[in-house]
Amino acid sequence: MADNKINKHDLICVGGGIMSATLALMVKLIDPKTSVLILEKLDQVSQESSEAWNNSGTGHSAFCEINYTPEQENGSVDISKAISIFEQFEKSKQFWTHLTKNSLITDPQAFIHSVPHHAWVTGEQNVDFLKKRYETMKEHFAFEEMLFSSDHSQLRKWFPLIMQGREPSEVMAATRMEMGTEVNFELLTKSYFKILEEEFDTPVHLAHEVLDVDPDGHKGWMVEAKNLTTNKKVYYDAEHIFIGAGGGALPLLQKVEIPEKKGYGGFPVSGEWLYCTNPDVIKKHQAKVYSKAGVKAPPMSVPHLDTRYINGKQELVFGPFAGFNTKFLKEGSYLDLPKSIRFDNIPSLWGVFWHNLPLVEYLIKEISMKHEDRMEELRSFVKDAKSDDWKLKVAGQRVQIIKKDEEEGGTLEFGTDIVHSKDGKITALLGASPGASTAVHIMIELLQIAFPEKVKENEEKLNEIIPFWNKSIESHQEEFKLIQQDSLKTLKLSNYPL
Repeated sequence: MADNKINKHDLICVGGGIMSATLALMVKLIDPKTSVLILEKLDQVSQESSEAWNNSGTGHSAFCEINYTPEQENGSVDISKAISIFEQFEKSKQFWTHLTKNSLITDPQAFIHSVPHHAWVTGEQNVDFLKKRYETMKEHFAFEEMLFSSDHSQLRKWFPLIMQGREPSEVMAATRMEMGTEVNFELLTKSYFKILEEEFDTPVHLAHEVLDVDPDGHKGWMVEAKNLTTNKKVYYDAEHIFIGAGGGALPLLQKVEIPEKKGYGGFPVSGEWLYCTNPDVIKKHQAKVYSKAGVKAPPMSVPHLDTRYINGKQELVFGPFAGFNTKFLKEGSYLDLPKSIRFDNIPSLWGVFWHNLPLVEYLIKEISMKHEDRMEELRSFVKDAKSDDWKLKVAGQRVQIIKKDEEEGGTLEFGTDIVHSKDGKITALLGASPGASTAVHIMIELLQIAFPEKVKENEEKLNEIIPFWNKSIESHQEEFKLIQQDSLKTLKLSNYPL
């Protein structure tokens, strides 16, 4: 039967989100002869984690995210993770700059906007920490333009909506980075797929659910998929398989015959946003303002009030609020979590449950929230917020990584992990944060695992596409600053000094 014939490719990407799109486009840019196929279960690309309402839209540069700068026992502030996150997002900006300069992206303002980033805290102890954080970060050239203020009149200029109705005696402070960005990752992902199809003749098969991945007997892999339109099975053969299906990556990885998958589990957490329906209120806020996570709350729950640009409109959202169900994808099945429990990951799952009882307690509290409960949380930011001006929107589903741990049985990770076979022919991306912002950095790492020869042969091309893909900003500060300014200018970001 025609539907059962073997289709050979160099690389098959499972999933139609930002990760698969980034990998496929990078591969085609450095070696256009590479045969790439993308398989997506839904009838459109970019509809799960990459969809605009399903993520925060923050261009994560560690400007405002306090959880990236923990205070140490000796009182110092560790900014090493902040520097790393900053570098990773800059690689994304360099990639977008290359695409724009080569007319592959014609209007960067369709997906990226300048929106100042703020870290904001209240109370003397938190203000003392934020000032210490500011002083430590300011010493590094990446954050030298950071501003700090505890003066109400200055804070009112930065974010007037938050300062409405505040008592002059209220102790608070904030930092500000003009270089912050808001990114519509849905539009960006769709533009990647448009480039792949129109410029590189790369097929994207929608409504194709990948059922299994098995060795093909020829040092490659066979993908079994189901065409959901015809309800028939189809088979594809590839040397390399990338599983970038968001929460759907773990269930598929568990079917792949590689030992590296053992011990991994997943903990699904859904997100919800309050979004404003009053245009007058929306116009009063032009910023992303992050605060500190509550007691016992996980890092992903850091509350923030954000300016967004979605479907050509300015929006205002607050959250996230956590929810819980057993789906691994927003369009997934309630059986996803039960089916993911295997003999080899039971110790990991039990260890995580036992050592994360505060997280369980936090989720129970979040799930039981009513609209007025959420509004009370919002009023810690916007004191006079009216309940009728805000509605709830369910966001994306995230699966946090559970990894085997010799001492605790298992640990819950809030980052991303590339799980791969020893030879790099099978790669899978597990995890959530900081996700889309660092997709370019993650895919550079994945290229070096899966295609080391291709990377070595095309170093000059990679240097052209992403100048700092393998170069330290610390050792090349002046060169980096020139590249950074070029990106700001090319991407038409308003913080470019005219």
